[in-house]
Amino acid sequence: MENMGLAWIIVMISCMVIEGLTMGVTTVWFAFGAIIAFLAYSLGANLAIQITAFLVVSIVLLFFTRPIVTKYLKIGNTKTNAEGLIGERAKVISKINNLNNEGSVQIKGQIWSARSLYDNMEIEKDAIVYIKNIVGVKLIVSKDE
Repeated sequence: MENMGLAWIIVMISCMVIEGLTMGVTTVWFAFGAIIAFLAYSLGANLAIQITAFLVVSIVLLFFTRPIVTKYLKIGNTKTNAEGLIGERAKVISKINNLNNEGSVQIKGQIWSARSLYDNMEIEKDAIVYIKNIVGVKLIVSKDE
């Protein structure tokens, strides 16, 4: 096939364009695979070797380097404002009692409804608690970190 070199370049450019549009750090690895396949084509390898090189390089890079890259670029891991409160300390401004469905805390100047992490634990006013989770519009808190 005389046009395979051009085909590999088109695959590479297409993958880079898709990657640029999505920023999913997925198709970039197939672009690298297309570069290796193009190099195999340039060295006179047959189509089966080119396709094998493309698939092997793409899959190896995808499975072994993508997790590392996404970890350092923090792709797909954006916390909302509320999720950023998890792990923070808050002050109880009204006693927390899950059985009576009462309690609130103040954090960063905002007042939130709160529930104890443990149903049988009441938390007194002015106690310092740690935010463990958010369920709906209520903070789930605990006295221990």
